[in-house]
Amino acid sequence: MIHPTAVIHPGAKIGADCEIGPFCVIGEHVSLGAACRLHSHVVIDGHTKLGSENEIYPFASIGLKTQDLKWKGGTTYTTIGDGNTFREYVTVHSATSDGEVTQIGSKNNILAYCHVAHNVRIGDRVIMSNVATLAGHVIVEDYAVIGGLAAVHQFCRIGKMSIIGGCSKVVQDVPPFMLADGNPAETRTINKVGMERNSISEEAQAALKQAYKILFREGLTISNALLRIESELPNLPEVKHLIEFVRASQRGISK
Repeated sequence: MIHPTAVIHPGAKIGADCEIGPFCVIGEHVSLGAACRLHSHVVIDGHTKLGSENEIYPFASIGLKTQDLKWKGGTTYTTIGDGNTFREYVTVHSATSDGEVTQIGSKNNILAYCHVAHNVRIGDRVIMSNVATLAGHVIVEDYAVIGGLAAVHQFCRIGKMSIIGGCSKVVQDVPPFMLADGNPAETRTINKVGMERNSISEEAQAALKQAYKILFREGLTISNALLRIESELPNLPEVKHLIEFVRASQRGISK
């Protein structure tokens, strides 16, 4: 189901049951999995591979050359999983250096005008609201929600099941299971609604609430706060993930 006005390079690989609408442009090194749907005026280029059942709305641009001024040429990649939605005017850029990858997982919902820069890694079931922007080398873990018009500084990490308020300026890591908001963004509380929606146990929610208080309200250094969390709170997977995330932070966490 390919519209006659679509321009598809003979070298492109188009999976079974794909729908490619009017005026779409598909480059030579693009691979589309089965049942992808490109509405119209979509551009996919570069060494870009999409899995199955991705839906891409008009004027989205995926896999084109990075905007990074460090670009020196070479072959860079963009890889995307299954079942993602890219709304109107979304841009996803390829990586900067030879052999590097911009990577997006599966079942993400990336809304209109969002930008995913070079070398970003996005997990699964992430929501980016309208005009949210990820700078280069940002990592977004599973189930995170990024509010509209929020901007994330390069090399920051957005933790699992965290949420960032609209119009926030994120310049440090946002810990998993937390809610961050502001300019610059600060960690305000736990993401209770997000955890309830994703069936996190009441025991884990209570432990994470205590962990939040120890990390952000007791006036402790990060290392001392983590030691208290390890000694006082249950050894739950969610608590362990929070500890490991914070301990690995290179930019610091949004306090």
